[in-house]
Order: sequence, then structure tokens, then C-alpha cells
Amino acid sequence: MAYKSLWIAALLSMVSGKSITIDTLQSAPAFCNGLDCPKFTVLSKTKDYEERAYDASKWTSTLISGMDYQSAVSQGFMKLFDYISGDNLDKKKVAMTAPVTAKVVPGQGPACASNFTVSFMVPFADQDNPPKPADPNVYLSELPALKAYVRSFGGFASGDDYIKEALELDKALKASNTTSDYHTEFYYTAGYDAPFKPFNRHNEVWFIEL
Repeated sequence: MAYKSLWIAALLSMVSGKSITIDTLQSAPAFCNGLDCPKFTVLSKTKDYEERAYDASKWTSTLISGMDYQSAVSQGFMKLFDYISGDNLDKKKVAMTAPVTAKVVPGQGPACASNFTVSFMVPFADQDNPPKPADPNVYLSELPALKAYVRSFGGFASGDDYIKEALELDKALKASNTTSDYHTEFYYTAGYDAPFKPFNRHNEVWFIEL
């Protein structure tokens, strides 16, 4: 499948050219698989979720509208993979990072398309001056410092799985009587693993605090 082959190519071509030091491995969670990941601090933790504080970071993004989560994320992934493969104004290869995120803004009805903003974090080495995309539908964005409620789960995650976990996160937060409000008009999905990884997969849903 195209999505699987792109992940294989990304990991082999990008990671092979990157020196992964002991410090790098120790500074990021194991589920980042040795790749650059957004930096965060865990503020609190329950059996159902973590509250995290994320540092500000730059990302490369593309917006896909559609009815199907998997199709939209696959389309977005391919556009972003082209960017890191050299489809940018500098013709520069950019290292793969984790996770692949999607900001999901659900449609207003069952027959309405949803908006999926698919993103790769810009590697730490390029955060100050990331290459500008050549594709007009790919753009650089900045995620400000923020707090998020994060629910983690394993397995091969489908769009329905993310919806289920988002509902569970909402349920857990309401049950905990948390004093922090969070956005309900959108949520984030985060996938950390290549499609060919069979075990110990790590997926997340994020609710962003107001």
C-alpha cells in the first residue's frame, strides 16, 4: 500500500542520514522511536489520560477536506512526504519526525465533509529556518506553547478508533471534574508508528486546553 511504502522510504532515507545520540534517545519518550518529537512535560496523570504542557514548535501542514479519515490522512501524508523528500524551495531533504498529527474539525452533519489538517513537526535542526514548501497546498505553521489532555492507546488505529478514544477522553475528563476547559469543536490525532510495525504501537488523541 502507498502509505506503508512511503513510511518505509521516509524512515530509511531520513533516519539513515541522521545521527541519533544517547542524549537524543534519553530526551524523548520511547514511543517516538528515536525521531525528533514535540517536547512536553507531564503535569498530571490518571489511568485514563495525561495532562501535558507542550513547548512551542514549527510544523509543516496541509489541509484535506473529506468524509473519510484514513483517506484524508493518507493524502496529507503523501504531500508532506514529498516536502521532506525535497519538494521545497531549497530542494533539501528534511528528516522524518513523529508523530504524524491530524487536527480534525468534524463536519456539521452526517453528509458534510470534515477538515483534516495533517502535519509533520519540523526537525529541531530546522526549527529556526525550515525550508519553504514548493507546493502551494503545503505550508509552515507554528503551534504555540499549549496544554493538552492526552489519551494513549495501542494497536492499528482507524478513524473510528480515534473517535471512540476521543469520546472516552471526554467522558473521563467530565468524570474527573477538571477545572480546565478544553476545545470541543476539534481534536487532534497522533500516530507514532510506521504501518509495518506489528507490536507496541502508540496512538494518541489530544484535547487542547482553552
